[in-house]
Formats: sequence, C-alpha cells, structure tokens
Amino acid sequence: MSAVLDPHGHGDHAHDDHDHHDHAPTGWRRWVYATNHKDIGTLYLLFSFFMLMFGGVLALLIRAELFQPGLQLVNPELFNQLTTMHGLIMVFGAIMPAFVGFANWMIPLQIGAADMAFARMNNFSFWLMIPAGLMLATSFFMPGGAPAAGWTLYAPLTLQMGPSMDAGIFAMHILGASSIMGSINIIVTILNMRAPGMTLMKMPMFCWTWLITAYLLIAVMPVLAGAITMTLTDRHFGTSFFNPAGGGDPVMYQHIFWFFGHPEVYIMILPAFGIISHIIPAFARKRLFGYASMVYATGSIAILSFVVWAHHMFTTGMPVTGQLFFMYSTMLIAVPTGVKVFNWIATMWKGSMTFETPMLFAVGFIFVFTIGGLTGVILSVAPIDTQLQDTYYVVAHFHYVLVAGSLYAMFAGYYFWSPKWTGVMYNETRGKIHFWWSLISFNVTFFPMHFLGLAGMPRRYADYPMQFADFNAIASVGAFFFGFAQVYFFLFIVLPTMRGKGVKAKANPWMDDDGLKGAEGLEWQVPSPAPFHTFETPPKLDATATRVIG
Repeated sequence: MSAVLDPHGHGDHAHDDHDHHDHAPTGWRRWVYATNHKDIGTLYLLFSFFMLMFGGVLALLIRAELFQPGLQLVNPELFNQLTTMHGLIMVFGAIMPAFVGFANWMIPLQIGAADMAFARMNNFSFWLMIPAGLMLATSFFMPGGAPAAGWTLYAPLTLQMGPSMDAGIFAMHILGASSIMGSINIIVTILNMRAPGMTLMKMPMFCWTWLITAYLLIAVMPVLAGAITMTLTDRHFGTSFFNPAGGGDPVMYQHIFWFFGHPEVYIMILPAFGIISHIIPAFARKRLFGYASMVYATGSIAILSFVVWAHHMFTTGMPVTGQLFFMYSTMLIAVPTGVKVFNWIATMWKGSMTFETPMLFAVGFIFVFTIGGLTGVILSVAPIDTQLQDTYYVVAHFHYVLVAGSLYAMFAGYYFWSPKWTGVMYNETRGKIHFWWSLISFNVTFFPMHFLGLAGMPRRYADYPMQFADFNAIASVGAFFFGFAQVYFFLFIVLPTMRGKGVKAKANPWMDDDGLKGAEGLEWQVPSPAPFHTFETPPKLDATATRVIG
C-alpha cells in the first residue's frame, strides 16, 4: 500500500529519513520541489493573494481616476489598460488559483487520501502560473503598454494591439494548461482515492462542487485557447477569423469567448458554494439540509451553464428567437441556484447558531450573493439588458457575484480551516473587524453603481459628465476602504497565524464544550496543524463517512 500512498514515490523501500510520520523537507527545496498537497495548496493561496493585491492596486487606480469628472491621473489609453489587466489578473490570477489552493489543501484531507493523485504534475501546474503571472504583470512595460481590449479580449480591438497582446495570449495559454492539469488531478484524486466506505453520495460538498468544476474547466479551457489562437493567427499569419476586412466575423469571437466565459463564471462560484455548505451546518449545529438536492443542483448549474452564453450578446443583432431562448435558459439557471440558497437557509432554521467569523462571512455571502443573483435575473430580460448593456449596472452585478460571492467564501473558508492549517486560532475580534469593514465598504463601493448604470453611465470610460459625480465619488472612497481592509486581513490575521502566534487550536476547534456538534468531516479527525503526511493508510470510516473508527 505504501508504494501507492507515499507521495514522494519511495514505495516500500523508503529511506529512513522518510519513515518519520511528520518528516518535511526544509529550506527553499521544500517549496520549489514541493509534491505535498498541503505545501502546494499554501503556494497557490499565497500566489493568489499577491495577485489579488496587484489586481486591487489596478482597481484603485481606476477608482482614483473616476473620483471626479475630468482626467486626473491617467490618460484614456492607460485607463483601458488598467481595466483590461484588472479583469484578467483577478479572474485568472486571483480567484481561480485560490480555489485550486483550497482544493489542494482540503480534498485529500476530506476524502481520506494520502495526497493528490499526481504529485509531480501538481507541482508543475503551480509553477506554470509564475511566468504567466509575470508576463501579465510586466505587459505594462512593453511597447504600446498592456492589452487594452477589455478582459474579454474582443476582436477587432485585439487585432490592433501592440506586442503585449501576444504576451497576454501566451500567458492565457499557460494558465489554461495549468488549470487543465489541476482539474485532471482533482478528478482522478476524488474518483480513485476516496477512503473505503466513502461513496460519492457520502462525499463532502466541497469535493462534489470541485469535481463538477474540474469537469467544467476541462470542457471550456480549450475553447478559450481556440479563440485566442485564432486571434493570434489573425494578428500574424494572415487569417481572417475575426477580421471583417478579410471576410471574418468579430461577433463569432464573442460566441466562442462566451461559450467559455459563462461556464467560467460558475467555475469561479461552485467551489464557493461548497465552502459555504460546510460552514453553515457547522455553526448551525445541524446536518446540511437536502444534501442530495445540493449535489443535483450543482450538476444542473454546470449543465445549464453551457446553454446560456449569448445572454452577454443581446445587443449584437441576435434574432428574436435567439433572444427568447437565451432569456428563458438564463432565467432557468436561477432555479438550481435558488435551491442552494433555500437549502442553506433551511439548514440555519431552528439551528443552535453562533456567529464566529466564518459564519459571519457565510451569512454575508448568502445575503450579498443573492443580491448579485437577482440583478443577474434582471439582466437576463432582453429588453432590459438592451438598456443596461455595458453600463455600470453590469459592473455592479458581476462584482456582487464575484467579490461578495467568490471572495467572501474564500475568507469564510480561510477562517474556518486555517486552525487546521496553522495549528493556531486566528484572533476572533480582528476577524470580525475584517468582516464588517469588508461588508460595509464593499456595499458602499458597488451598490451606487446600480444607480449609475440605470442612469446610463457606460463602463470602461475614463471620464464622465457631472451628473454622475456624486455616486462615483462615494464608490471610489468605498473602494479604497475595501482595499485597505484586505491589507489589514493579511498583516493582522494571516501573518500572525502563519508565524504560529495565537491560541493553540484543538483538532476540532468548532466542537462545543457542552458537546454540541460543530464541524464534521475527516479533516477534523487529524491533529492541528495537520501533519505533513496524513492518511498514509486509508482510514476506516463510520457509517456516515465523516468519522474515523478506532
């Protein structure tokens, strides 16, 4: 068995220095050659936080420019570069790698596996992200500046960009390869390495949401690769896929991109649903209401996400029949999403709830994500969308879904699982300060944008007339407060726990002293911090597949 389970490939003849259960390599080699799922998870999380900060600085430059009418800090060309790179870096450099980091850390612990299935590929898929991230970040210094075609990289703008566009395309290819390798790893780990007795329908929700997300990634990343490769050949090799001068069709690019782009939205939110589905039951002291319906709802969202892409394209001259199909299918996807929200509320109903920081972020997630979902249903109505297309209403909608959705769930997951990662409890008071600071400043930033959009302010404009000044000033102030809240989170919450400063965490820190059950699952059966090697022999599970027997 050890030949299979030893993540270092030493098999039955492991050297003596690897026989000790908690042996870990030291120094820089531990991180550069990392094959342990916990180390790679940590690398992903640190990389994604750094990219979040970088993308956040770009966002604050955008908001500083928009603080009042007129051109203050940047010219319109640089403004377009900032909006493009902010989107690309946040989506591909911050949100997606962070969820892969959570997957690396938690999936083997939750299913009783010794490690991920392909440990060396796991290392490779992480290190691919570094050159890609550097290429995106340094594109500002290339001739002509960074790509400025919007994060969607629409033709024909992309055909007119400077050499940084090619660097951006290359970076996206590398990030796509990393995502596909990570997804293969997750699928094989979940399907083949669960502890005996853990059937698929006894598997933790986070594993279910990531299994479905991994299939989505494998399905759609090659579609993005095809779209940007066609862009590349249009730019350099004389093809005319999207160039109207040669008989190409720029709208075809939009179809291909959004066939990738809409499932991509669910790739960024399904793992968040999984995290929330662990936290709500833990702090309501109840089992998750409707586990099977949650699994089926996740699958339904994934399938439906492939047939709604053109709701991003209602203003491209689509026939009315097409508008009706995409309008109704988009409304339909609200049903399984609503099932999840109702299940979380039903889990909380009559529970013995306490409101530690993970629960605050989880409840905040439900509240703000629901607002984002409702504005999405409004945008699904074609005649309304025609009015609101490319306005700040759309900006408000997707930030409510992705910041208050994905990011809040990550914060919730960090507070929930970091005692298991670091062995110490975070400071509860500071955690609550971070929550309220983030919640208030987020809503101050993005709620006014709904009204700006309804009043007709287009997005991606560096300047605007006087009637939009007040709400823009409020949004810009809120954005700076929100950015500083995340700096506070890193300096005063993450760093102290990484250094081991704080109260030592119990194996299950969320179990009540009076015996009320808290968090359930195999990850709470191992000591805190989790040993470098866990489950070297598969654990024997009880009937619920949440506890180790013996």
